[in-house]
Amino acid sequence: RVPPHFERLNREWIERHFVLEPPDLEVFRDPEGQIIAPGGQIFFVVDDEGVRGTCAVLPQGGDSFELAKMAVEPAARGRGYGDLLMRAAIAFARQAGARRLTLVSNTALESAIRLYKKYGFVAVPIHTGHGYGRVDIQMELELPENARTCFR
Repeated sequence: RVPPHFERLNREWIERHFVLEPPDLEVFRDPEGQIIAPGGQIFFVVDDEGVRGTCAVLPQGGDSFELAKMAVEPAARGRGYGDLLMRAAIAFARQAGARRLTLVSNTALESAIRLYKKYGFVAVPIHTGHGYGRVDIQMELELPENARTCFR
């Protein structure tokens, strides 16, 4: 069973900047069925004060996986927790056979966009099937076979 921190951390940033949408509620109702059962994974960052961050990686078909629902508590930002989550997500996707990792976001989330770019994600045309009204950017990271990931 997925700990309630996954929903708590994500609700915090979504409700602060946007509104919860039907796809959010679907994932929160059944994270095991929506993320883990199809072959995905949910990661958490824990420190002495508790669970401070989370993200999910889920298969999208073929050799493509999606990075989703990435969140770090505001009080815990600036400690490298986003980097820890990103490295875990990329390593999981690569180990699962992904050749590309995609995400959808909003450019108003400037620190998140900076983090994605730091790891090599680039903007690509937005795929219309994501279901979120708040999305104004889609990004992709190519994960070539036999390549090592460089972190800047």
